Amino acid sequence: MKLGAYTACLHDRPLPDALTTLASLGLESAEINSGGFLPPVHLPVEEIRASQGAREEYLGLFEDAGLTLTALNCNGNPLDPDPVVGPRHAQDVLDSIEIAALLGVPRVVTMSGTPAAGPSGTKPVWNVLPWHSAFLDVRDYQWNEVAVPFWRKVQAHAADHDVRVAIEMHPHNVVYNPATLERLVTETAATHVGAEMDPSHLFWQGIDPVEAVRHLGGLVFNAAAKDTRINPAARVNGVLDDRFTRVLPDAPDAVGLGGDYTLSRWPSEASWDFVAVGRGHDVAWWRGFLSALEQVDPDMAVNIEHEDQELDQMGGLRSAAETLLEAAGR
Repeated sequence: MKLGAYTACLHDRPLPDALTTLASLGLESAEINSGGFLPPVHLPVEEIRASQGAREEYLGLFEDAGLTLTALNCNGNPLDPDPVVGPRHAQDVLDSIEIAALLGVPRVVTMSGTPAAGPSGTKPVWNVLPWHSAFLDVRDYQWNEVAVPFWRKVQAHAADHDVRVAIEMHPHNVVYNPATLERLVTETAATHVGAEMDPSHLFWQGIDPVEAVRHLGGLVFNAAAKDTRINPAARVNGVLDDRFTRVLPDAPDAVGLGGDYTLSRWPSEASWDFVAVGRGHDVAWWRGFLSALEQVDPDMAVNIEHEDQELDQMGGLRSAAETLLEAAGR
């Protein structure tokens, strides 16, 4: 098993410095952004496409740091009805598969995407709990007319390049839990599309990530190390807490997500928060999670994703790495 980190939290420094940072924490794996919501800061796409020499030089940076490039990450919304966003994110996924194949990287991590509620819609709509038949109509459109055709295309492209695409089961996407992941795999007859197991997005849904790993088995292709803390506010507002607020695109703290979209501001007393590994669940829990992943694939890559707003860049990475390494007995 390779333990590492996703370098998006180190986009403020050049790739060699970012890799040295990961190695100094005792990590051995790196996941690099290749498009989607974030630009490929640590991936010179055109140079890699252009020559074998450029590819060898790029991979040499990882070798020099004692790290392995285990995945490209292209999280975005490839099904977004916005013509400025959806088609670009979709192409980024397809391009990432090609780049991964050129580099000999076995995995691309991405999201399944979220379409509009119908053919004339202009905004993505997350449709869950279809107790009312109108929402079943929305679900039928989103899956049958948009998601399944696109993911059949991705499956074929991934199979042609022998790269496995790992979908993060992320709320606000058509695939957000094991059942929806299995539906997508079944309806696309996928051999090269499976799951990226990020427990942080499962915890607040009430899903046991270890049980999810055991249930999905060989459909788990990759894993993220990110924790979630359930806060006292959940006892009042539940986990479906919508008290997020808007961040304007020109705000100093705006994080762009494509087009005019930005990352919303978190509630001040949220029902749950993303926290560094170990700050939501203890070492014993993470030991069990790693064990379950290892039973699926002894060579599984598990990469830290730092999104803890209470810890700074290095504090969050260091805290997560220490807990993860202790859980792995290293």
